[in-house]
Amino acid sequence: MTQKTLITSGSKWEPLLGYSRAVVAGNTVYVSGTCGVEADGSVAPDMYGQAKRALEIIEAALAQAGAGMKDVVRTRIFVTDAGKFDDIAKAHGAVFGEVRPATTIVEVSRLVDACFMVEIEAVAVI
Repeated sequence: MTQKTLITSGSKWEPLLGYSRAVVAGNTVYVSGTCGVEADGSVAPDMYGQAKRALEIIEAALAQAGAGMKDVVRTRIFVTDAGKFDDIAKAHGAVFGEVRPATTIVEVSRLVDACFMVEIEAVAVI
């Protein structure tokens, strides 16, 4: 079996739900679905701000795993309003414009908290 390393963000939800911010298995890093929550618990009021913050959290998790955004090969983006595509594209494109991972955007009726508009997950290969 491949050894795995668990990456934590210190979130109170990790032990409660039984998940890790990211898991390194072999040379692959799997980053859990990430919403753009600030350290103080606040959330940006717009899709762009939330997506930008979620990507910052993903970048920090990847760094803990010895990877970076350049190593990302896949992202999945869950949004509550696909009509805000331009905001999502702006945030995602600013980070991944040259990396160009495989990406899926799915509109969902709601995320775990009604104030969340976007949740992003990533897979990186190191």
